[in-house]
Amino acid sequence: MEWSDDAIVLAARKHGENALIAQVLTPGHGRHGGLVRGGTGRRARGLWLPGNRLRATWRGRLPEHLGAFTAELSEAVAARHLDDSLRLAALSAACAVAEAALPEREAHPPVFEGLAVLLAALDGAAWPTVYVKWELGLLGELGFGLDLGSCAATGVVEDLSHVSPRSGRAVSRAAAEPYLDRLLPLPPFLLRPGALGGPAEVLDGLALAGHFLERHVFAPHGLAVPAARQRLVARLRRDGPAPDGL
Repeated sequence: MEWSDDAIVLAARKHGENALIAQVLTPGHGRHGGLVRGGTGRRARGLWLPGNRLRATWRGRLPEHLGAFTAELSEAVAARHLDDSLRLAALSAACAVAEAALPEREAHPPVFEGLAVLLAALDGAAWPTVYVKWELGLLGELGFGLDLGSCAATGVVEDLSHVSPRSGRAVSRAAAEPYLDRLLPLPPFLLRPGALGGPAEVLDGLALAGHFLERHVFAPHGLAVPAARQRLVARLRRDGPAPDGL
């Protein structure tokens, strides 16, 4: 068997003396693993960095086999952010979340396209907002999307301020008042298409997405939230974004 597809590298781990086991995300074949022979060599080392975009070919004798990858570099995304530790942390977090959350070999084209948008956004100022929206889009694609259109308690569509941690539905400010200690803040930028979130709003958005990722995606499979995502959130809490970060 053989296929070729656009790919984003999610992870590459050493295997044996000079090979790698790579995980990539593709629009047509989903999250897919494969052996990269000679992947630790000088010529290939920079190819299989998380976040890089490739044109990958997979070959295997049977569909269920690990198989092997060959690839050509389409875009060296990782190299652009080697001197920006916060953007590099965001790149690493997104790749780690995608690797942990997505079922193997199940196509989710919107997740691939969303990750491609996020990688492009890392070159600009809006990437923290895009990151939050990408995680919420991932939840939606996996069947756990939030309902932020109206209040779960009253049905009103104005002044939505919180989200139920159980149902994932929005709650208006008035209805939320008696239960503030039990609800998750709803960042206003998620209700305004095209709006950017400030530092506090981005942290609220990450907490919102993180709660439902843990509840619905990671915990049911005995997985912890990826360490790379935890490091990104810790960095943003401690240092905030760079001056042009939002």
